[in-house]
Amino acid sequence: MGKDKNILLVGVGGQGTILASKILSTAALAQGYEVKMSEIHGMAQRGGSVVTQVRVGTEIYSPVIDQGEADMIIAFEQLEAYRWAHHLKKDGVLVVNSQKIIPLPVLIGAAVYPGNIIARLRESAGRVVEADGLRLAAEAGHAKATNVVLMGICARFLDFPEETWQYALKARIPEKLLQINRKAFALGYDYAAAV
Repeated sequence: MGKDKNILLVGVGGQGTILASKILSTAALAQGYEVKMSEIHGMAQRGGSVVTQVRVGTEIYSPVIDQGEADMIIAFEQLEAYRWAHHLKKDGVLVVNSQKIIPLPVLIGAAVYPGNIIARLRESAGRVVEADGLRLAAEAGHAKATNVVLMGICARFLDFPEETWQYALKARIPEKLLQINRKAFALGYDYAAAV
C-alpha cells in the first residue's frame, strides 16, 4: 500500500456507508496496518448525510481527514460527492455511485438538486470513477449490496490481497448474505479494472 491512506466514505442514511467503512477497516487491520475511523451521522435514519473517515497506515494518531487530504473519496450518492469533493487531494481518486437520492429540502421545493454533478466533478477533482453501483448490486442479487460493490471498486486502488478482502467480508457480513455480497464485491472489482 505504500504510505498512509486517507479514505472518506460519504453517503445518505440507509446506504450502508458505515458497514463499508468497517469492511475497509477490517481488511486494513488484517494487513497489519493501524486504523483510525470516525463516523458523523446527520439525521442518518431520515436520509441525512453519513460521513466516515478511515485513516490507514503505520502510525496513525487521529481519525480526522482535513480538507484536501483524502487520497480517496467513496461517494454513495452524487450530491454527497459534490459536498465533500473539496476534501480530495489533487491526485486523489473520487469513486461516485451514479445514484441520486433527493433530499427533503429539494422535495419540498426549498432547494434545487444541482445539475451536471459528475461533469462538474470531472473538471475539479483528480480521477473520477463513476459507477452505477445500484445496477451492479441488483445484478449480484440485491440492491442493498451497493455499498459492497463500491468496496470492490475501492479494492482496485489498495493493494490488499484478494484473501484479505474475502476475510473482511466474512467477518462483517451475515452468513446468509455472504454469497450475494461476494458477488457484489467481485462485480465492483471487475468494473474498476475496465474503467
